[in-house]
Amino acid sequence: QVQLVESGGGLVQSGGSLRLACAASGNFFRLFAMGWYRQGPGKERELVASITGSGWTNYGDSVKGRFTISRDNAANTVYLQMNSLKPEDTAVYYCGADPRQLLRPLYWGQGTQVTVSS
Repeated sequence: QVQLVESGGGLVQSGGSLRLACAASGNFFRLFAMGWYRQGPGKERELVASITGSGWTNYGDSVKGRFTISRDNAANTVYLQMNSLKPEDTAVYYCGADPRQLLRPLYWGQGTQVTVSS
């Protein structure tokens, strides 16, 4: 019964910024761990950032210091602020939800494309 919808992707120049949003349905959003994942051309899906229901965060090594994950429980929304973007950040970004508080989402959004030009 959980639905996730990503938005905010687009084309940006190297060094620029984007803010992604993931809007979730359901009545138990506060209890879910949420995460952002990405899959670049010819690459496997990887963790970008995650946040637990209590607010603890985790980041992939390649984005630490540049990306910030946050959540607005009142709005049932998770955000990913992406700064200092690099061409290697180009990927489809997916939002995932894990009611088990693990890093293996049971629910996924459809994805949003982020393209960083040099």
